[in-house]
Amino acid sequence: MSRAAPAAEPLPSGFAQALIRWQRAHGRSGLPWQGTRDPYVVWLSEIMLQQTQVSAVVPYFHRFLQRFPDVHALAAASEDEVLSLWSGLGYYSRARNLQRCAQLVVQEHAGEFPRSVEGLAKLPGIGQTTAAAIAAFCFGEKVSILDGNVRRVLTRLMAFGGDQSNVAAQRALWNLAQKLVPADPLGDDMTAYTQGLMDLGATVCTRTRPKCLHCPVCEMCEARKSGTQAQFPVKTGRTLKRHESWWLLLVRRQHPSGQAQWWLERRSANGIWAGLYCPPVYGSETALNSTLERSLLDQQLTACEAITHQLTHRELRLQPMLLDLPATSTLSSFQENGRWALASELGDLGLPAPIRPLLAGL
Repeated sequence: MSRAAPAAEPLPSGFAQALIRWQRAHGRSGLPWQGTRDPYVVWLSEIMLQQTQVSAVVPYFHRFLQRFPDVHALAAASEDEVLSLWSGLGYYSRARNLQRCAQLVVQEHAGEFPRSVEGLAKLPGIGQTTAAAIAAFCFGEKVSILDGNVRRVLTRLMAFGGDQSNVAAQRALWNLAQKLVPADPLGDDMTAYTQGLMDLGATVCTRTRPKCLHCPVCEMCEARKSGTQAQFPVKTGRTLKRHESWWLLLVRRQHPSGQAQWWLERRSANGIWAGLYCPPVYGSETALNSTLERSLLDQQLTACEAITHQLTHRELRLQPMLLDLPATSTLSSFQENGRWALASELGDLGLPAPIRPLLAGL
């Protein structure tokens, strides 16, 4: 039976010590952002890892560090450079906040990240958990993280019944998480504890079929004792996935060099694929046809194979419609909204994940 207010109950004794020992013996190691106290590296990895699996992040992380080895290089980059390297990683507001944060660190902090959770949390795109991770890993601050994996570990550990859709319940869990932090961490204990929370949630205390027999704190876990692991964390306000159909107008012409050129528009700063370059998008085939110039209606419009693209709370059915134009054609009614891009330039532009392979395949 879960309890809605576990704060009145004693906290599990020895949790931090057991977690630290387990992490050092069995936790993940060898990840490219581990073993450093450089806040730039830790910050970059934490932003990339938000709602994204480690295996997907690693190649992006390497490319980013190669192109932008420090906060000064990232601050000086153009938005297109940043978005092009981020393309396919999703949640593109993270990339724009990443650059804004870098610029602020350079302009207002002389290129040095603040050393406290409070100072870090004031920077663009850095929430409480990311600030806590940087402060713990880089500066040894006694503060707990509370991302999705850690939330699952702690709610099961204490059978915390507070609804995580509720701000008050989130705050209560955060306070409990802070009380579990080792009181007097020695050496790299704070790093091992923080990494252990992440590793336990990612590899053992998983969302489905948790590996309780391999858990270093299974004897302390209230949810395991009552067999209610699947009930935690409690979250009633789940968002239902929406389904939408989009029509994409793929306009192609041949450049004098022999390369294909594509007409691309930069999307608005809000919404799906915000700030990225993309073929014109329409809500229906009728809407697409109604915007075509009369002179283009004689051209052959070819339906390509439809694509299904999954987002966190939305499923997009993309119907590409290919329009081949003569080399000298222009799009007078579109000129204010976009640009022609050579096929060889696509790698330098921020494109949505499904668009890059779609254009390359054509």
